[in-house]
Amino acid sequence: MKKYFLFDLDGTLTDPKVGITTCVQYALHSLGIEEPDLDRLEPFIGPPLKDSFMEFYGMDEEQARRAVEKYRERFSDKGLFENEIYPGMASMLKLLSEKGFRLAVASSKPTVFVEKILEHFDIRQYFRVVVGSELDGSRTDKDQVVAEALRQLFGPKPILYNEVYMIGDRRFDVEGARAVKVESVGVAYGYGGMEELREAHADYIVESVEELQEFLLRELCEVRPKGFMGAIGPLLFPFLLFLMLRQAASYGAMWLAVTVEPMVPQGLWQWLYYYEAETGELGYTGNLGGIMSALSYAAAGLALLPTALPVLREARKRMALSHLRRERPRNYIIALLVSGCAVLGLNLLFDLTGIIDNSAAYQAVAAGQLSASLAVGLICYGVVSPLAEELVFRGIVYNELKRSYRLPLAMLISALLFGLYHMNPVQGVYGFIMGLLLAYLYEYFGSFLWPVLVHMLANGLAYVMSNTNVTGTFIYGWPSAIVCAAVTIVGIKLLDFDKRRLKGPVVE
Repeated sequence: MKKYFLFDLDGTLTDPKVGITTCVQYALHSLGIEEPDLDRLEPFIGPPLKDSFMEFYGMDEEQARRAVEKYRERFSDKGLFENEIYPGMASMLKLLSEKGFRLAVASSKPTVFVEKILEHFDIRQYFRVVVGSELDGSRTDKDQVVAEALRQLFGPKPILYNEVYMIGDRRFDVEGARAVKVESVGVAYGYGGMEELREAHADYIVESVEELQEFLLRELCEVRPKGFMGAIGPLLFPFLLFLMLRQAASYGAMWLAVTVEPMVPQGLWQWLYYYEAETGELGYTGNLGGIMSALSYAAAGLALLPTALPVLREARKRMALSHLRRERPRNYIIALLVSGCAVLGLNLLFDLTGIIDNSAAYQAVAAGQLSASLAVGLICYGVVSPLAEELVFRGIVYNELKRSYRLPLAMLISALLFGLYHMNPVQGVYGFIMGLLLAYLYEYFGSFLWPVLVHMLANGLAYVMSNTNVTGTFIYGWPSAIVCAAVTIVGIKLLDFDKRRLKGPVVE
């Protein structure tokens, strides 16, 4: 959880456009340069002044120094207060301070001016530390400002870099944060804009003060009451309800199958039913079994949809902030390859080691599922059941766990529940491993579509493999299992590396 927030000043806490641009205009005029359009001077908001004069007007060091002097001549007297605090900012800072967060200002503007502006808007009391540049031109680079702010904020204690956000509106704020290895929050309502912040690879981007407040307070809002039911209750009830609804829907489907049996045409009847010769009782084929199973999954999933949708919407909103960068196309290919190899490798591993043959519980489940036709089996076990299970396990259970526990533990518990849900050792271990993979892909891409599609792919591929004789093909054997395991591990490593790489500049 982040506890320390460093704020830029211009374009983040306040809107300084009139003061800064007018003072830049004054400095340019003193050097014989006329610039009547203040909008063209907006790029001066944020970066160090001397650098901006040199970059935008081709000045040398001496000319830029004189321009800064002229700028400050007007700014210290008048431009300083040609400024507006963003609506809602003061109340947000007050709330953050009351909640116990440690706030600081890290600005490229000289500290003496920063202090006066904060006092002018009556928000100085919310900041434990205020750091800016020096009037002699030193400490103007943003990484130096951020480093000094952290040094003062933490004092003699070790700096907890993983508990810090640097919040600003320009790429300089993002780059300064990255240089000292803290996460950045870009504010698109300032002067950098969404595109600049994206290109700078801000870790998060918000578009308004209200969204910034919601983002910074989100972890506090997600804390649940301590105790077993406070953490487990919100996910235990939907999980148990899903099991009960599935069972009830299964009984309903069986009653319906018996009820309509006399009305079924003969040709279709033989596809769905048969009589037990020894007992004289009506039985149903794997096709009807698959259809009834699909109906029970669909009924349970639809019943939980009103519960799952708000959780999914909230999760998508939270995850969107950390998935602003467009994924490279190769990552989608790698993820699909990892998923396919994980499924194929696990199935080969279980078969080659004899685990499948030694599990009577699994053999009973497999016999029922595989007695259906390929089309029926793929629809039920490759489409309907994955969708219903994902609504429960990743849609509700995993997202609720994330609100009470750290990400790795939430992944672990949800995968464990997913494994236990299958009620036999073979599918339990398989479900646990796949549960980890599905949660990982959900987090990696930030879209619920990924665990759904990969779950469908996994079930469909496993069903096709079970319905076809792969033992006599080149696929079957330890070499294939080892290759699949290697591709899975290397693929996940590549995905992780690419995600870490995006913390720094991207070179295509």
